[in-house]
Amino acid sequence: MMKTIGYATHSPTDTLQPFTFERREPRPEDVAIDILYCGICHSDIHSARNEWGGTHYPYVPGHEIVGRVTAVGDKVSKFKPGDLVGVGCLVDSCRHCAACEEGLEQYCDNGFTGTYNGEDKIGGTPHPFTFGGYSDKITVDERFVLRIPETLDPAAAAPLLCAGITTYSPLRHWKIGAGHTVGIIGLGGLGHMGIKFAHALGAHVVMITTSPEKGYDAQKLGADEVLLSTDKEAMQAAQNRFDFLLNTIPVGHDVDPYMALLKRDGTMVIVGAVEALTQVNGIPFIFRRRSMAGSLIGGLPETQEMLDFCGEHHITCDIETIEIKDVNTAYDRTIKGDVKYRFVIDMASLKQEAA
Repeated sequence: MMKTIGYATHSPTDTLQPFTFERREPRPEDVAIDILYCGICHSDIHSARNEWGGTHYPYVPGHEIVGRVTAVGDKVSKFKPGDLVGVGCLVDSCRHCAACEEGLEQYCDNGFTGTYNGEDKIGGTPHPFTFGGYSDKITVDERFVLRIPETLDPAAAAPLLCAGITTYSPLRHWKIGAGHTVGIIGLGGLGHMGIKFAHALGAHVVMITTSPEKGYDAQKLGADEVLLSTDKEAMQAAQNRFDFLLNTIPVGHDVDPYMALLKRDGTMVIVGAVEALTQVNGIPFIFRRRSMAGSLIGGLPETQEMLDFCGEHHITCDIETIEIKDVNTAYDRTIKGDVKYRFVIDMASLKQEAA
């Protein structure tokens, strides 16, 4: 087994602190990775504090991982030592259900294995649950490793493995492109990537926000217009205008004002709120044949497609890089919305701390 250093929390009320554990030695199908950067996702925080329930401690977060391959098993064909690679939100799935066979591992009928806090069905360590990327190394089955274009800043590419694919996947599934008017609701880690992708796909992009200041930022990111959702007259005038809405609001809310913005047969996709929506009226759906749907990250083929798209269009996340000793402060700032738009941990700081 490989000795690994990282940061973990041991209860919902503890802070993240240094933690030593073991990774499995590479199997024939495995890729061993020296982690360079790991993004901080709001999901990391929810799980660390057991806000969704089901967190197993000790808990090592992190599912936006970029690193270099250090070793490969003798059955690995896609990667070699030195390759720049990524690991996203999942490290295993059943591999034989209809979803897995279609490359939609995120919808595995038998449940995918999360990069952290997932039941480890491969084994090879004394830990029954997976540990994430706030660590110096990781071992992952080749199928769940992704190639990062060398043209991208590896630190700014890390959040593409969650925030990026979460917004890219619905835009691609609903075939968004030139001629579509797209509204991005909410500007944060997800919303800022939604703007970049929708713009690069050729859509006319409107940022829908409560904040004029965020509207200015959105235009710098590629939004063509800004619609203030607090402006009742503007919202009234925008009804029946949008082909597609990407809703990144992270908490329960009234969706009716947004549904009214859609054209007949338009769709709003929820990617942010993993809790109850406070108001959903049937009338906006029925009278314009509108739809509301959800979307969860992407499968391995689509995530690789997204990374290649980012390499072609020079798309990365807007980030603030931190040392790992500052991770607890970064959690507090993330909750306050005090980051534009994603924190990324420089794992060199972990190795320096351990030296």
